[in-house]
Amino acid sequence: MITITTSKNKKVYFASDQHLGAPTNEASFPREKKFVAWLDDIKKDAEAIFLLGDLFDFWFEYKTVVPKGFVRTLGKLAEIKDAGIPIYFFVGNHDLWMHDYFEKELNIPVFHNPQVFTINNKILLIGHGDGLGPEDKGYKRMKKVFTFPLFKWMFRWLHPDLGVRLGQYMSVKNKLISGEEDAKYLGDENEWLVQYCKRKLSQAHYDYFVFGHRHLPLKIELQENSTYINLGDWIQYFTYGELNGSEFLLKEFKP
Repeated sequence: MITITTSKNKKVYFASDQHLGAPTNEASFPREKKFVAWLDDIKKDAEAIFLLGDLFDFWFEYKTVVPKGFVRTLGKLAEIKDAGIPIYFFVGNHDLWMHDYFEKELNIPVFHNPQVFTINNKILLIGHGDGLGPEDKGYKRMKKVFTFPLFKWMFRWLHPDLGVRLGQYMSVKNKLISGEEDAKYLGDENEWLVQYCKRKLSQAHYDYFVFGHRHLPLKIELQENSTYINLGDWIQYFTYGELNGSEFLLKEFKP
């Protein structure tokens, strides 16, 4: 378990689901500039930054090649990390093929499963949110296929120009592969991440559950002193989380 205690006037920030590159690099460029502007804005008082997956709409790491683009985002993350601000990255369903590029090039740890953090004596369970809970069954099946070592080995033998183009096409066009859900609030009883959180609460206490994936900014009280947060996205809502002391706020970035 990683423990973080914020210094005076410092905050911890959370963001998810930027989907840079969707539907094309050119179309997502204004969104990337807005996200970079947010990073530039928060670096002045950030104790730590959590990125909860789907930063890219498609990402695959060959041994010596990564997808072209996103220079402003990667450069800003490198600048922030080099300034001594910790950044934690959680793999989403669109960048599930991330390996060690962030760790080697940016010194940013990468997590493939939800992790428990203690921040200012609050216990947080943090992750992207894909494949959790009782539903998302179609995506769970596809994830097993796409994370199977033989499949990844076969895909790696495709020329990067072909492999990346194919991956981008599947990511944008095929909802089954992408695991995307319609961004509609289903009600607490039908929100499968809410059900997942309630099941986890039966095993241990968490002050906050923080996830992405649903593309909806949500803040739902599960029980006294336990809250489920969904961070929304950077396609429609441009929302992010801010842990200020012990209070978790959902905010919209308006540069």
